[in-house]
Amino acid sequence: MISNFSQPVLQLCYENLNESCIKTPYSPGPRVILYAVFGFGTVLAVLGNLLVMTSILHFKQLHSPTNFLIASLACADFLVGVTVMPFSMVRSVESCWYFGAKFCTFHSCCDVAFCYASVFHLCFISIDRYIAVTDPLVYPFKFSVSVSGICICISWILPLVYSAAVFYTGISDDGMENLVSALNCVGGCQIVVNQDWVLIDFLLFFIPTLVMVILYSKIFMVAKQQAIKIETSMGSSETESSSESYKARVARRKRKAAKTLGVTVVAFLISWLPYTIDTLIDVFMGFITPAYIYEICGWCAYYNSAMNPLIYALFYPWFRKAIKFILSGEILKGSSSTISVFSEK
Repeated sequence: MISNFSQPVLQLCYENLNESCIKTPYSPGPRVILYAVFGFGTVLAVLGNLLVMTSILHFKQLHSPTNFLIASLACADFLVGVTVMPFSMVRSVESCWYFGAKFCTFHSCCDVAFCYASVFHLCFISIDRYIAVTDPLVYPFKFSVSVSGICICISWILPLVYSAAVFYTGISDDGMENLVSALNCVGGCQIVVNQDWVLIDFLLFFIPTLVMVILYSKIFMVAKQQAIKIETSMGSSETESSSESYKARVARRKRKAAKTLGVTVVAFLISWLPYTIDTLIDVFMGFITPAYIYEICGWCAYYNSAMNPLIYALFYPWFRKAIKFILSGEILKGSSSTISVFSEK
């Protein structure tokens, strides 16, 4: 009796090239599901952040130092959705990189740059909210539109310069030549970074994050004290002057804004911490992380770019109102930029 043993067919990213990377594709069912999940996140990141930028830049009532920082943060998330997520989606599902070595470097550069741009924006937003809540009288003078502009410039220039220096000079893989040679195949896009640069990356992420956590902790403590004072003063006096009522509404609005942006920071930490910690551990443990774990951590981080518009839609009535004006076409009218998008409550 003769037995036929069928050998598994080895698939390559490029069938006609001996230097091609090995392809490990998913079966049709999981493949469709992954494309749907990753594609939904990509579309949400692009369209959601486009709505945020359009709302803030179009409606004059939303022109404030904080909102300009939020719009710039949305721009970073929008660029992740345009330049990073679509190509990472194909790489994750197909297990191959079909866009060339040069674009691989550009893609990785954008990935890192926009991540750090988000970190710096969130850090400056936390500083802005801290001053607004703890010292509201001097806030307009301390954090003006020009100061906000300087923060935005720093948030973009530093990450772009750092990322370009790391990926276009080749200094990030010094001492890793053997690993780079082993991973060097056509159809792959795996950027190798040595221990020194991974540690620098971690510190660049950790230090601004620590600043955010400390500031928001203080903000919530101050906000709680202010809320108790307002409730006490309202309970002790039956009649409240219009000026005191206005101050109470403004204080409430600032506390709500601080809480909303605090939720944004928490969402950022939940999304990015697993990837950041995994990258740090992986490089010191000899790259032991299974590919699927690395992909899950990476896409959790990418999905953060799609989460912020959802957070704004849930917590900001002005954003929901602005979306209605944009989607209904009211924004095309000549006087639409002066429409009020704030509730008086």
